[in-house]
Amino acid sequence: MNIKMEISYLWKVILPATAVIVLSVITILKSPSETTIPIPPVPSVLMVKTNESKGIAVVGEKLLTPWSIDISEERRGFFTERVGIIRTFDLNGTLQNEPVAHIRVAQIGEGGLLGLALHPNFTLNHKIYVYQTYSNASGIFNKILMLREYKGQIIDSSILLDGIPGSRLHDGGRIKFGPDDKLYISTGDAENPELAQDRNSLAGKILRLNDDGTIPKDNPFAHSSVYALGLRNVQGFAWDPKTKLMYAADHGAIGNDELDIIHPGSNYGWPREECSSGGKFDKSMICFNPAIAPSGITFANSNKLGYKGDLILATLKGSQLRSINLTSGEQNNILVGYGRLRDVVESRDGSLYVLTSNTDGRGLADSNDDKILKIFKR
Repeated sequence: MNIKMEISYLWKVILPATAVIVLSVITILKSPSETTIPIPPVPSVLMVKTNESKGIAVVGEKLLTPWSIDISEERRGFFTERVGIIRTFDLNGTLQNEPVAHIRVAQIGEGGLLGLALHPNFTLNHKIYVYQTYSNASGIFNKILMLREYKGQIIDSSILLDGIPGSRLHDGGRIKFGPDDKLYISTGDAENPELAQDRNSLAGKILRLNDDGTIPKDNPFAHSSVYALGLRNVQGFAWDPKTKLMYAADHGAIGNDELDIIHPGSNYGWPREECSSGGKFDKSMICFNPAIAPSGITFANSNKLGYKGDLILATLKGSQLRSINLTSGEQNNILVGYGRLRDVVESRDGSLYVLTSNTDGRGLADSNDDKILKIFKR
């Protein structure tokens, strides 16, 4: 191993692994409550990368801060780059050079082109939904766009929801369709924490819309898109395929990152409480201390990689992909050594696709960052 390779290995593998071990020790010594879950111990990075039953492939690299990923039933992957680009790849591992779309965004702080969700009937209607940050004389805002794709190009677009408060920090951005075929949207508190408790504001919430942008009649608050409130900056959510319960990953102020079960109309306490420390608001299922900055989450429907039924969580500050068994509470690392991880999705064949986020201004990017990684059964 030459000096250049040794330095690269030190920065990419040894130091992240060491940092996680140190954080684990601090967590165990300073856990403030029963709900606090220590970071799982780190397995050998080399074993993760060369496991006999699992492999890792780089599907794409030198990407411009990829943020969100979704996969269609026709075996095409779509992802956003925060600079305002939508790109695609096929599940054979071929990344398309020509973007599907260039969308003008305000790439300010954590803003840009963020969440992406394919319509449940995408193979028929080719509708794509994205979360776009923009700015004007009044400030920074976000909107939800519905796009229509045809043969790799966008042929139509419309605005479904506008005026979501934005900011350099706490800009929200995750969007997904739930098992009820409704569109769910996470918004940040836009650095104004009190907005999270204001039901008339779209900030610090999870929102719920019909696929055409109208408000569902069974939303918890009449004539409102607000589905849940009291959230700081939800960066990931997903539904348990068995129970249909919705889980969301929210960032705390200093530690106190949360995994919450989301119920319609519920209040998760921010900024009054974190991790339900006072008991007045909905209790968090898991409180992570120290901070791991949880991001995209999904549930494993397949047992091809051995994680069926587990919640799979990408972490930014934690720099890990981890599995969480919600029945036993057991947590295990799936992947370390690739830096900040932004999003994860499972394909129909049981493989996991992961977006790194080392070019977002907070990571240690190498010359090939950012990447799409595929974890697959050998």
